[in-house]
Amino acid sequence: MPEYLGVDTSNYTTSAAVYISEENKIYQCKQLLPVKEGELGLRQSDAVFHHTKQLPDIIEQLFSENSLGLPDAVAASCRPRNAYGSYMPCFLCGEGFARSYSAVTGAKLYTTSHQIGHILAALYSADRLELAKDHFIAFHVSGGTTDCLFCEPDKENIIKVTEIGSSLDLKAGQAVDRTGLMLGLHFPCGAELEKLAYGADKLFDIKPVLKNGSCCLSGVENKCCNMLKNGEKPENIARYCLDFIAGTIIAMTDYAIEKYGELPLVFAGGVMSDAIIRNSIISHFRSASFAEPQFSCDNAAGVAIYGYLKDMGVR
Repeated sequence: MPEYLGVDTSNYTTSAAVYISEENKIYQCKQLLPVKEGELGLRQSDAVFHHTKQLPDIIEQLFSENSLGLPDAVAASCRPRNAYGSYMPCFLCGEGFARSYSAVTGAKLYTTSHQIGHILAALYSADRLELAKDHFIAFHVSGGTTDCLFCEPDKENIIKVTEIGSSLDLKAGQAVDRTGLMLGLHFPCGAELEKLAYGADKLFDIKPVLKNGSCCLSGVENKCCNMLKNGEKPENIARYCLDFIAGTIIAMTDYAIEKYGELPLVFAGGVMSDAIIRNSIISHFRSASFAEPQFSCDNAAGVAIYGYLKDMGVR
């Protein structure tokens, strides 16, 4: 049966996945890159080094733990976004593996962006893959992006994205991690910050800052720092951070709907695995679709599905 291998070597996770089209089933393995205690991330040179070490282990694990055949096609994310100048050296690791695999086996080779992979993974997880042939509004919210996107079918890229709004300064994932480290949590801080926020005994008045559909999030870090200096409970600081991000995304969604109309809403990216943020958004937009956590955080599932869609000529 046709099987499609996807590889994603993002700034924080080494990922590989196989999509079995006849079963509509994903098999995946991934591993976070090691980040030193107290640090906010990795230099690209370090990320490349760790991907080079981890990718063979991930591929071996994926194929040794599952009964998989030889993939008919291989796809890799080779850039953060489908935009001019979008580049990160860490993606060369996955792209280089995919090119080598294709050259040796004769498998078809496809490349896409990390962002398209996230969107397709969310569509698959939410059982909305048919939207790849339609128009919808997607959010990609992570450590590197806080993007609101108008999505439409595209022959070349499967999905063409047009930016509706983004963050003009701090990204949502950066706000989460900086607040978490401020509170003594471990990077990446999302899961621990969410757990801490459930102990909050206050709710705060949230006033998102938007400029023509784009947001400003740097004030979150400053506010959380001041709250800590003034003796606010860590639980309340964590809740404020997450509520502010949720309120900002809701405001950006309202702007997008006003501009493009009532289209399906899809939320992707690691920050969208936070239940507090997700529940807040759902309370405003009940038909919104979210990826399950394993398909929200960095993964190669959407990249594998991209290979399948390209192979099938879906547009």
